[in-house]
Amino acid sequence: MNAVLTPAAALQRLRLRVEGAVQGVGFRPWVAQQARLLALSGWVRNDGQGLEAELQGPTEALAAFAQALQLSPPPLARVQRVQRTPLAVQPDEAGFVIQPSRATAPQALTTTLPPDTAPCNACLDELFSPGDRRWRHPFINCTQCGPRFTLTARLPYDRPNTALANFPMCPACAAEYADPQDRRHHAQPVACPRCGPRIALWAPDGAVLIAPEAGTDAVLAEAAQRLRAGQVLAVKGVGGYHLVADATQAAPLQRLRAAKQRASKPFALLVANTASARRWVQLGDDSATLLASPARPIVLLPCQPGVAAAHPAIAPGLDEWGLMQPSNPLHWLLLHELAGRPADPAWRHTEQPMLLLMTSANPGGEPLVVDEAEAVIKLGGLADALLVHDRAILARADDSVRRPLGRDAQGRPFFPFIRRARGQVPEPIALPGVPADAPPVLATGGYLKATVCLTRGNEAFVSPHLGDLGSAASRQGLMEAVTRLQDFLGVRPQAVAHDLHPDFFSTAHAQALAEAWQVPTVPVQHHHAHAAAVLAEHGHGGPALALVLDGVGLGSDGQPWGGELLRCEGTGTGFARLAHLPALPLPGGDRAAREPWRLGAALLHSLGRGGEIAQRFAAEPLAGSLGTVLDRRLNCPATASAGRLFDAAAALLAGVHHNGHEAEAAMRLEALALRHPGPATPWADAFTLDAHGVLDLRGLWTALADSRIDAPAAQAEAAARFHASLAAALVAWVAHHARAQHVDTVALGGGCWINRPLRQAAVPALQARGLTVLEATQAPCGDGGLSLGQAAVALAFLNRSR
Repeated sequence: MNAVLTPAAALQRLRLRVEGAVQGVGFRPWVAQQARLLALSGWVRNDGQGLEAELQGPTEALAAFAQALQLSPPPLARVQRVQRTPLAVQPDEAGFVIQPSRATAPQALTTTLPPDTAPCNACLDELFSPGDRRWRHPFINCTQCGPRFTLTARLPYDRPNTALANFPMCPACAAEYADPQDRRHHAQPVACPRCGPRIALWAPDGAVLIAPEAGTDAVLAEAAQRLRAGQVLAVKGVGGYHLVADATQAAPLQRLRAAKQRASKPFALLVANTASARRWVQLGDDSATLLASPARPIVLLPCQPGVAAAHPAIAPGLDEWGLMQPSNPLHWLLLHELAGRPADPAWRHTEQPMLLLMTSANPGGEPLVVDEAEAVIKLGGLADALLVHDRAILARADDSVRRPLGRDAQGRPFFPFIRRARGQVPEPIALPGVPADAPPVLATGGYLKATVCLTRGNEAFVSPHLGDLGSAASRQGLMEAVTRLQDFLGVRPQAVAHDLHPDFFSTAHAQALAEAWQVPTVPVQHHHAHAAAVLAEHGHGGPALALVLDGVGLGSDGQPWGGELLRCEGTGTGFARLAHLPALPLPGGDRAAREPWRLGAALLHSLGRGGEIAQRFAAEPLAGSLGTVLDRRLNCPATASAGRLFDAAAALLAGVHHNGHEAEAAMRLEALALRHPGPATPWADAFTLDAHGVLDLRGLWTALADSRIDAPAAQAEAAARFHASLAAALVAWVAHHARAQHVDTVALGGGCWINRPLRQAAVPALQARGLTVLEATQAPCGDGGLSLGQAAVALAFLNRSR
């Protein structure tokens, strides 16, 4: 049926407003294609609110279009709202066109972009097909894949607003872009070797080793040869640089550890596919699906027997590796070159022996390096060569990290975030129960694993992982993240939330912004923010308990907290501290967090066994005098921190005296526990609860001090029993207070809940007590989720003030 031949009386005309992640996903070409298939006339365009279209045709055809929109929109799209407005028919209209985007004032923006995604199979077929004009093109993409967030400066999503603005399309690419039947119809980053960005190889000082004019093959051949020779390359990706080396060679890894002063922190690894991953790790079906998903996160997986011991430089002391599959074409091409440039595109589905170290290229805790000048300055001493390209990175985005932890309360695979960044950002987190017209708020997070969060209506936009705020570069990165989110979302915050700690840069910046904008600040206690983040994503509006276990956070009383049982009246609407874990002294204050042996000594001293400290920690020069320090309570603030209890246990059971990176002691203790075969039995009398619900763990402390660890099997058993005993104590403690408070829901927050044996023992046991368990799924349970919780509290504050 031809719409222009249909009598006007039989026609209808509708204006559609489609909101959500509808730009950068091929939505305009999809609408045009559907309209032409159904003989509908009209037009479609992007603007700051998302996508706008007018469609005209018979009622049946419009109904078929509406059904297609509901059931089969573009794969990467996330349709949030569709508004339909009847219009007067235009009887002389013919055809359907894609109109230029309409400019929109920043404050009127309501749309967003999808996250960056890995190359789709259709693009990979072209990438590895000799004779295709995009054979081995490092920047291949289409409407269904490729970078979006990291190459977009502003919305609407049009080529002039992206990093491709300075790359005019050649005639062949322009023809694809204009062809409604082509996969690259209106793909904004479309390019090819003739008109697109190019790669080059530089020396560490910036001197050109192989120029772009030499061609992709020459650059990749030299890069691969250097990797085979044991060199380290700094490789520019889509969200920042990576440091890359052959992970099967110990020498470059050890040299990199020395240069980065990273003695023991695990390295991430790149493999070609799930078949290759199984060569190194134990990979279940759910983990395999996540590893190969378009988001391409790093997934933490248990090693195959003997693998970790054979490659100790990758993750010292651990039996778990973080693996990822290629997230961009350049990573694929490095693997292709190392494989000998196989001509059959099917090579990417077969097992490959290559194992590449693929770690974020950032000096000690600073933000990712994103441009060439910065790379020469900051990475020249770490890498033997720089593999660069001339497509700008407009937004930093580190790799997301997830860990399989069994099943959630609904029986679904549970893969919580340790780090939420590339592949997820800027995907919003829905806030059920928050009004769609809620005023926007900004939250600036904490100090470690910093993120910022900006809300728009009932959605929260959490920035990519920013790192720790100990350097000027990291602090600058936080300020840039705030500005970018504001520009991206087009909102002006009506309140600014921050941590209680007065010395955090995130606190000072929040206060400065609030003063400049003349809006209120909302200080949020650290553990309340952890709890509020979990409650917010689940939309839990009623009272709940929150069991928050982490390293440390400033309490409402000015003391360090870290093992807290809170009662929360609702999402962000206040809390009461019901109870906390038994406190241990921190000999040396903050130094104790870096030296777990001090916590082991404190535990012994608390049991009246201070005389054992010097012998059990004889390798530590200060062990002989630490008992006196504890006797006199010299610089020994008390803390109820769960993280410090894990440190004490690691010092006594696993011999971990120093944390080379955050949570190293707890991670190595957990690895030891996971080596114990079969279920672990809690120690008898590990804890007691009095009538008021006060938890006493002296039995657990005594069992730790008495454990026999003279053999690996005994160590593993003791570590497993520690986790089982702590889980049993926590479950009984929570259940007691749930009964007393007449509450049947408990939220689990804080970084300790990423611990596999603790979580897998506690969650089913809490459910068996009749409690509904809420866990962090959309944001990290650790400090990377603080900004989300702070934002939820600020929204509640504004709601009460209205």
